[in-house]
Formats: sequence, structure tokens, C-alpha cells
Amino acid sequence: MLEAFQNVPYTSVLIGGALIGISSVLLFLFNGRIAGICGMAFSLMATSLDKNIWRIVFLIGLVGGSLLYHFLTGVEYPPAPNTSLPLLILAGLLVGYGTSLGNGCTSGHGISGLARLSPRSLVATLTFMGSAIMTLYIAKHLLGAAI
Repeated sequence: MLEAFQNVPYTSVLIGGALIGISSVLLFLFNGRIAGICGMAFSLMATSLDKNIWRIVFLIGLVGGSLLYHFLTGVEYPPAPNTSLPLLILAGLLVGYGTSLGNGCTSGHGISGLARLSPRSLVATLTFMGSAIMTLYIAKHLLGAAI
């Protein structure tokens, strides 16, 4: 799977990260909101349309920016996961439960929370990353999954 990213220039990754950081700072400055993608998605289902315009615009920009990058640069999209649909659904449900349990997702804690020097976000981000590293190790080295 990592082979798909070998042709992506490092400057593109750096620019993309900077744009994510800038957009989350601008969202906080102009709207007083944290750029937590899961929180935005959950709120879309719970509030009225007039309160969701900024969320819709932000999420369109998130997806549209990726599409625009691939269109302008010609860099191929990464391959789709080669995993069973029930396993992907289970993984999505576990991520959703985890974001609810952790009061935010990796974008909310890892980007916005760390930028605000939030101790809670530091603990949450370390937990996310530690769990991901442990899961990868178990899946690849103990269970023999081809990742």
C-alpha cells in the first residue's frame, strides 16, 4: 500500500500539512470552532441547515482539495483497501465509538488540540497513535496480515 505514495513529492505533503494547519487556525479565529472532522460530521445530523453551512463548506473543501490536487498534479489515487466490507464497517463503527469515548477524533485532538497545547489532546493523540502502532504490530507480525 505504501508503494502508491512513493511518487508523491515531499513538498506536496509539507504544503498539504501546512494548509490543514492554516485552515484549522482560520476556522478557530473566524468561527471559534475546532476543526474536528468527526464532530462536524456528527453535528451535521443533529442541527439545522443554517447552523451547518460552515461545516458543509469545510468538509467540501477537505474532499475537494484532495480531488483538486490529484487533478492538477496527475498523481494517482492510492488503491482502495483490499479488505472485506463487514470488516471495514466494523472498523468504522469502532472509530466512531472511539471518537465518542475520547471526546474527539485525531483531527480535533491531533491538530487543533495540540496547537492549543491542550493536555487532554496530548493524552488522546498519544493514545490514538499508540493504539494504531500496537494494532499494526499485532496484525502484521503476530497474525501475519499482509499490510
